[in-house]
Parts: sequence; structure tokens; C-alpha cells
Amino acid sequence: MRRFSAIAVASVALSACALKGDVRRVEQQVLELRSEMARADSVRADYLDHTLGQIMALQRQVLDSLEAQDRQLAVFRGTIRSDMTELQRQLMQIQELTGQSQQRLSELQGRLDARERQPMYVDPGGGADTTGAAPEQAATPSSVDEVYQVAVSLLNRGSPQTARTAFQQLLSQYPDHERAQDAQFHLAESWEGFNPDSAVAAYELVVQNYPNSPRAPTALYRLGLLAEQNGDMEAAQVYYTRVVSGYPQSDAAVLARAKLNPDF
Repeated sequence: MRRFSAIAVASVALSACALKGDVRRVEQQVLELRSEMARADSVRADYLDHTLGQIMALQRQVLDSLEAQDRQLAVFRGTIRSDMTELQRQLMQIQELTGQSQQRLSELQGRLDARERQPMYVDPGGGADTTGAAPEQAATPSSVDEVYQVAVSLLNRGSPQTARTAFQQLLSQYPDHERAQDAQFHLAESWEGFNPDSAVAAYELVVQNYPNSPRAPTALYRLGLLAEQNGDMEAAQVYYTRVVSGYPQSDAAVLARAKLNPDF
């Protein structure tokens, strides 16, 4: 009985010793685990700090780049505004000059159109009288004057076909009369808007038959306009050049130069 009790006591003592050892091992493992966790947390914290530092550095670079772009954009906008202001100023000057030029051309065209409606009298010495009043020594038969005046009146009132018949009658009966140059010119006018080819042929006869007449440069200019309307810019340039070179002092030459040099 005593022996059994001793054995039991010894077993309990050994069990207690084993339990204490296990507890120490567990505690040691817990300490080691905590240490590893602390090291892992430290590494993770360092990684996060490093990553956060990189992100912040990148953010600063982006912000700096955006600020630089904003500054460049501001400079660019300022330059554009300055350039636009200068362009607007230049455009206003060009428009002003163009307006003056157009006004001058319109005045010349008006003078030219008004002159075209006046008869051209040629004195025996070869000089032209564009005043519209025939000198006494160059008096013409009343029938010719009447036919011419009636034809011009019909043309001005918008009856080109009837006027054309009268002009053709005058040219047929009095081809060498001083009114013939005017009749030939107005005959060409009567074809404009109806038969451009016939108008071209009639204006060509003005230049061919009456090269020294004041009608000739205007006829050449009209030929240039008709060629331009037909899309033949090369032919138009030729006609305008002929006006400028052949009749440099005429009003038609001023209009032709404007066609040849539209920028001036």
C-alpha cells in the first residue's frame, strides 16, 4: 500500500514537471511568434512607408508637371491673344484698304458704264470727242442719229433684241459712220446674258475695226469678264493684259490692273 502511494506521488511529481516544461515551451513559442510578427510588421511598415514615399514623390512630379503646363498654356494663350489682336488690326486695315479700292473701282466702273452710253464722235483729225455733243462740222444725217438714239433707248429700257435689230441696221447701212463704233459696242452689249459667244464675237469686232476708239479698251475688258465668267482664267488674263499694255491711261486699264493684281 505504501509502495503504491509512493509511486502515485512520483507520477504526479513527474506529471507536474512535464506540464511546466510544456508551458515553458509554449511560452517560448509564443515569444518567438510575437517576435516574428513584430519583424513582419516592421518590414511591412517599411514597405508601406517606401511605397507611400514613392507615391508622394510621383504625385509631386505630376503636380509640378501640371503647374509647368499651366504656365506654358498661360504664355501660349497670351501669345495667341496678342497674335489675334494683331491679326484683327491687320484685317481691319486690309478691309479698309479693300473698301477704298472697291469704292474706287466702283466709281471707275460707273464712269465707264456712263461713258459707254454716250456716243463717241471722231473728228476728221482723228481725235475723239467724248462729251456726247457732236461738233457742227461733223453733223450726221438725222436718220442715223434717230436710229442710234432709239436703239440705245431700247437697250436701256431692257429690250435688247429690238435694240440689236436697230444696231445691226445702222451698221449694215452706215458701216463707216462715226456712230458705227458705238453701235458695234452696244450690239455686243445686247448679246450679254443671252448669247455670250455672240457677245465675244461682237466685242472682238470693236477691237479689230476700231482699235483707236475709246470703246476698244472697254471692249477688251468686257472680253476678259466674259472669259472669266466662262471659267477660262487664262484667256481672261490675256484680255486684261492687252487692256493694260495697249491702253494704259484708260479707265478700263485701272479695272484690268485690279483683276491682274487683286491683292493690290
